[in-house]
Amino acid sequence: MRVVFFLLDTFFFFLVAAALLRAWMNHQRIHMSAQPGRFVISVTDWLVVPVRRILPRSLVQSRIDWGSVMAALLFALAYGGLWLILASALTAVEASPAALFLAIPTLAIKLLLRTLLQGLMLLLLAYAVLSWVQPQSTVLGTLDRLCAPILRPVRRIVPTVGGVDLSVLVLIIVLQVGLMLLG
Repeated sequence: MRVVFFLLDTFFFFLVAAALLRAWMNHQRIHMSAQPGRFVISVTDWLVVPVRRILPRSLVQSRIDWGSVMAALLFALAYGGLWLILASALTAVEASPAALFLAIPTLAIKLLLRTLLQGLMLLLLAYAVLSWVQPQSTVLGTLDRLCAPILRPVRRIVPTVGGVDLSVLVLIIVLQVGLMLLG
């Protein structure tokens, strides 16, 4: 059954990450015609568009893409519910309805945090590798716009050493520690 839980985790990580990336790209005013914009739109549009119709107009017109944030939250809640259904079907442990009611949002928040930390690590790794291997890549410009606001505070503290920017490495280590504390 570990395979089933792995597939469930991977599927919902993918959906939550796409919704969060869409929200971050919209917040940074990155045009969605560039990759990964087209990809995240095609993966998340089926939920984001109806959610935006339900949201109040003031939230839809704010700088934060609340439709994408709410979609990520709904994906995470669906994950928590499915995870509990599978876990309770596979084990004979009886749980109170109150415990189950609290477990779903707990699992959802944990998935959201884990996806946020791992997603940032993936963005930073892609940014670091492309900056060394293919610095003229068009994707690097998009990755720079996505990563720069996160790296800016770290760059103020961590100096460059021999012309090498170590802020990405420091931030990846901090994210790893966050994942260890979460796990």
